[in-house]
Amino acid sequence: MAVIPYNEADVKLLARLMRAEAEGEGRLGMLMVGNVGVNRVAAKCLDFKDVNSIDRMVNQRPGGFEATQKGYFYQKARGSEIALARKVIKGGKYHPASSSLWFFKPQGNCPGQWYDQSNAGRFKSHCFYQPSQSDCPQIF
Repeated sequence: MAVIPYNEADVKLLARLMRAEAEGEGRLGMLMVGNVGVNRVAAKCLDFKDVNSIDRMVNQRPGGFEATQKGYFYQKARGSEIALARKVIKGGKYHPASSSLWFFKPQGNCPGQWYDQSNAGRFKSHCFYQPSQSDCPQIF
């Protein structure tokens, strides 16, 4: 059962985002990007109060994803990414992104806080950040 509403176009859109943001991080890295996207749709808090669909999440301005803003969101989703997108839409959670709403790739170590959000951990080159449970209980 899905944890957020979706249709087939949404699955492919999320898969494209996962590929664009984390193809170099491998399968697990793409799953974590998918977690962040699904969490943003489910959150109904902070910067994501009005983000109620995968399309709105992928195309959110401001506060969206670098891939959609800097022009490398052009490749179509392959079957492997589509399968990964389905996993996160159905509730798969992958630490440290399981309750994260943000990630970024710093030059060095992950800061302990990023825009007042706590560091949930690092996977390869990306640091993941989550809100407090009291701010966004829907994603925990």
